[in-house]
Amino acid sequence: MADDATGETNTLDLRKNSEWSFREMLRFAIVAALIVIPIRFFIAEPYLVRQTSMVPTFLNNDYLVVEKISYRFSEPERGDVIIFRSPIENRRTLIKRIVGLPGETIEIDGNRTVIKYSGGSATLKEPYVKNFAANFSGTYTLKADEYFMMGDNRAGSYDSRSWGPIERKDIIGRPFLRLYHFDFIGFWPGMRILPESYPRTSNLEK
Repeated sequence: MADDATGETNTLDLRKNSEWSFREMLRFAIVAALIVIPIRFFIAEPYLVRQTSMVPTFLNNDYLVVEKISYRFSEPERGDVIIFRSPIENRRTLIKRIVGLPGETIEIDGNRTVIKYSGGSATLKEPYVKNFAANFSGTYTLKADEYFMMGDNRAGSYDSRSWGPIERKDIIGRPFLRLYHFDFIGFWPGMRILPESYPRTSNLEK
């Protein structure tokens, strides 16, 4: 009888421990979700580069952390590398560099890109581009909320030259940290390199 009572007690203890463990796991999952979900939607999210269109600035399989806060308080600038929603493929996100700002006209002729903005024009200097599309030419005029995107690997990038500009609402954020490849770990990868001969932000006439 004593053995039976002991066995029943042990079984009850196991059940209590199991119930306690389940409750703790559930509580942990809820707390984690309450922390992670807002961060993912409003502050930062991971991004895996699955393309070679940004070589040599970003390599295929680079693992990035994308911050979403900056553009809530400031406007995107020319030269910024950003993550954005594809204008032609649902649920796909892309990484490119901002070349043209709202209201500007972009003229491309091989390795020469001219930006025409309110008050003047300038030839874009792009030391980060190593592979131009020598035979490409085109002219594009942007609306008040549009940005012209191109990959640093111009000869191997599918970008605004093909599918047009993106809208402000399509921008997700910009790379804040590169965690992989290990040889290139660092903050603010792909920082813009700008000459002083043209404006950093949009120059729309008011």
